[in-house]
Amino acid sequence: MTTTSRTEIENDVIRICQELIRIPSVNYGDGKGDEKEVAEHVMKLLSEVGIESKMYESAPGRCNVVARIKGSDSSRPGLVLHGHLDVVPANADDWSCDPFSGEIRDEMIWGRGAVDMKNMDAMMLATVRDWARTGYVPTRDIVLVFFADEEAGSIFGSHWMVEKHPEVFAGCTEAVSEVGGFSVTVAGGKRLYLIETAEKGIHWMKLTAHGRAGHGSVTNNENALTRLSEAIAKIGNHQWPQRYSSTVKAFFKKVAAETGKEYNENDLTPLLSELGFAARMVGATLQNTANPTMLEAGYKANVIPGSASAVVDGRFIPGFENELNETIKSLIGPDITIETITTDKALEVPFEGDLVDAMCAAILAEDPAGIPVPYVMSGGTDNKALAELGIIGYGFSPLKLAADFDFMALFHGVDERVPLEGLTFGVRVLKDFLEHA
Repeated sequence: MTTTSRTEIENDVIRICQELIRIPSVNYGDGKGDEKEVAEHVMKLLSEVGIESKMYESAPGRCNVVARIKGSDSSRPGLVLHGHLDVVPANADDWSCDPFSGEIRDEMIWGRGAVDMKNMDAMMLATVRDWARTGYVPTRDIVLVFFADEEAGSIFGSHWMVEKHPEVFAGCTEAVSEVGGFSVTVAGGKRLYLIETAEKGIHWMKLTAHGRAGHGSVTNNENALTRLSEAIAKIGNHQWPQRYSSTVKAFFKKVAAETGKEYNENDLTPLLSELGFAARMVGATLQNTANPTMLEAGYKANVIPGSASAVVDGRFIPGFENELNETIKSLIGPDITIETITTDKALEVPFEGDLVDAMCAAILAEDPAGIPVPYVMSGGTDNKALAELGIIGYGFSPLKLAADFDFMALFHGVDERVPLEGLTFGVRVLKDFLEHA
C-alpha cells in the first residue's frame, strides 16, 4: 500500500508517530525528565479537531494530558484509553540513525519511542481525530490520557494522577494501554495475537554493603565491595523455580493446541521454542526474576570504601511477591541492607467479557486467520496505578508483525522501529475495537 492509497487515518497515524518521536521526551529517572513539549504537541493535535484537553503538571516539566470524549450512552461506565509520553534515553553513537529523527526507512518508522510507546499514542490520537472529523460519537465515555514518567515508576504520572486527581477517572471501570494485541507467528505460520491480561509486579531495590574503609594495600576481610559483589553474583546467578499463573497456563494451552505439541502443566518450558522472538519475554513470565542493573562504590584506586551499593530490578509473578523478597534476603545474608526504590503490584484478570470479545473481534475483522490469546507481560504498565481505583486494565496496542521481526528486542533497544504496515493495521484495529467496546 502506498502513501497515496492509504486512508486519511492511516496517513495521520504515520505522521503523528513521526512528530512525537521527533520530540525527545527522555526520562532519565530520579525525577529527571521533561514531557512538556510533547504534551503541548498532543494538546495541539487534539485542539486542531476541536477536542478540548487539560494539562496536569505534577512537577516542573512533568506533564500529563487528559481529554474526555463524551459517549452517547451516559448509563455505561467509561473506558480509560491511556499511553505514556516519556521514553528511555538513547545513545546516538549506537544507532544507525538519529534516534529522534522519526525517519522512514525500509518501510518502517525509526526512533526512540517507535514501539514504546509513541506508536500507540499516535494510534490513539489518529482515532479520536478521525472521530472528530467525521462526527462519530462513541457509545461510552472515552477518557483519553497521556501520562508522564511511566519509564521511572510513574511517580509523576499515573500514580500522581490517581492520588491527586481521581476525579479524572470518575465513572470508568476499564482501561486499555500498551504491549498487547501484537502478533507472534508460531509453527505452520499461524499468527497468535497476544492480549495482555496480566503483568508481573515490580520491586526495584537498592542493596548496600558496609565494611571497614582503609588503604588499598593492606589486607581487609571486611571489604564492602567484596561483600556486595558476592551477594550480587548470587542474585544474578540464582535459578528461580517455575511458577505458573492461570494466564500463563491458558496461554500455553493455546500454543500447544495450535502447534500440535504436548501440554505439560508441570513443565511449560519446551513450548517456548515455538514462540520465536517472543520466547525470551514470555520465558520471564514463568518465574520471578531479579537482575542487578547498577553498581556504585569507591572514589580512588587505593582507597577501600566503607560502603558499596547496587540496584536490583525484581519482578514477581502474580501471587509470589513474598517469595521474591524472602529469596533475595536469604541470598544476600545479614550484612547487606535492602532499601525499596519502587514497588508495585502484579495484575491478573480473566480473558473474558465484553471488552475482551471486542478486542478479539477487531483483530479477526482485519486478520481472519488471527488467533487472540491472553498473556502475562514481563514488565509493567500504568494499569497498575489505575487498579488502585478499581479500574481493570488490559494491554491492547495492536500490531501485525512479520514472523522474523524481533519486536520485543526493540523495547529500550538500539534502532527501535515500527513497520508502517503494522502501524496502519493497528490503527484500523484500535478504531474498530473502540467503536464496539
